[in-house]
Amino acid sequence: MQDRQAIIGIDIGTTSTKSVAFDTGGIVLGSFAVEYPLLQDQPGWAEQDPDVIVAAVVESVRGALERSELHDKDIAGVGISSAMHSLIAVDEGGRPLTRSITWADGRSEMETRRIRDQLGGLEVYRRTGTPIHPMSPLPKLLWLREHRPEVWGNAAKFVSIKEYLLHQLFGEWVVDHSIASATGLLALDTLDWDEQALEIAGIGKDRLSALQSGTYRLQGMSANYAERMGLLPNTPFFLGSSDGALANLGVGAIDAGEMAVTIGTSAAVRMMTEQPLTDAQHRTFCYNVVDSTYIIGGATNNGGIVLQWMRESLFAGQKTVQELLDAAERVSPGAEGLLFLPFLTGERAPIYNSEARGTFFGASLNHRQEHFVRAGLEGVMLAILSVAETLKDLAGPAREVRASGGFAKSPLWLQMLANMLGQEILVPRVTEASALGAAVLAMQGLGTIQDWREVKQWTPIVKRIEPNAQSVEIYRELFSIYGKLSSQLPEHFAAMAKFQRMH
Repeated sequence: MQDRQAIIGIDIGTTSTKSVAFDTGGIVLGSFAVEYPLLQDQPGWAEQDPDVIVAAVVESVRGALERSELHDKDIAGVGISSAMHSLIAVDEGGRPLTRSITWADGRSEMETRRIRDQLGGLEVYRRTGTPIHPMSPLPKLLWLREHRPEVWGNAAKFVSIKEYLLHQLFGEWVVDHSIASATGLLALDTLDWDEQALEIAGIGKDRLSALQSGTYRLQGMSANYAERMGLLPNTPFFLGSSDGALANLGVGAIDAGEMAVTIGTSAAVRMMTEQPLTDAQHRTFCYNVVDSTYIIGGATNNGGIVLQWMRESLFAGQKTVQELLDAAERVSPGAEGLLFLPFLTGERAPIYNSEARGTFFGASLNHRQEHFVRAGLEGVMLAILSVAETLKDLAGPAREVRASGGFAKSPLWLQMLANMLGQEILVPRVTEASALGAAVLAMQGLGTIQDWREVKQWTPIVKRIEPNAQSVEIYRELFSIYGKLSSQLPEHFAAMAKFQRMH
């Protein structure tokens, strides 16, 4: 083991950071995860302590080395994946003036509306690929400028959590094109900062990091951090990309027409493309992956969190997740006329409405607990189908669908996805897709591999799920009702959101 060359992929997520050690054939040698809280001091806010995350990265790397029984000299390089849309204001010394404001933070709703309705937001979206939504750093910058003028005035730079980490380790302000393209500030055609977006935000390029490819190499790490991680100071780090982009790479959905569906706490549907593609109706995202490769798709806020909510709120934690899934499986497709709009935390794609609310529709006296669970699971899948249909409008039908994330362990959810999409679902052998994607970019930077398609050999298909024709027809009918209901409720969502704020 000590003579084997290894690569570490770091995946900085919303609630935890995981570091995974891979050999140069993509086999996992060991991994270690460190959890941390999402800080929600005020309604609609969702922040993290950036120094807590830096500490988590350090601990996870050391843990992965120990579990792999690797030594510092065995590590050829490190690649980094991180969640998108985070924003931290830092002073001249690189010290944080704010917490890390995450993608889940909705405080900039009013600024979002102003950008969209008054400041040419649709044109900005078409150039940058980032939907005009409170998740995006663009409206967050407006919020800081207007609500925290003291922070605004003292901020030397506005950066993501990955940039903050790398500055701590290497003293360099640098950002990969993928993370930058999720800020709403980067023009996709030039891969440079967009002048109109910068004007809206009220900043210049000097307050942002230098742009580089995901295979950009950093070396000469702080001796203190190197020692704490268990790495040599000259171990090369590579910028990597965003978690969504790297998840596609990690499941092998890298060629035209290959769709990846991931459900964790939230959910996403994504496809890679060799050119930027944005949607005239503002329903999808388009982000750079690395160099001339892009990823299009949509994320829904409400994935596994719906099942978690039902378990905790409807069943007071007295049922296990498996017991709920077993109960749902005893109910026929369509939940005997019970439909759920799964907008418990607002919604991103394709409606981008942070005021949307979860809604059970069609409840009657014959519905029992198991019907509500079935409808909840189907609601998540209907949301995924709505994104998949949008992608079909934009890029054509998917010829292959690969599933990953926690839901891929559930035969019920996989069958439900096959029936919703009306096509075969492939389950690849995947361990930590985003971390593997980060490791792949590090290998590319090192010259260990030349072509991403080598990854396909590391992600063989271990399961195939065929759709059931009768269920496909039922879900198509249900999807029609879901779409009409979703389109008719925004006014009422807004009224209820206002009521909640007032009471």
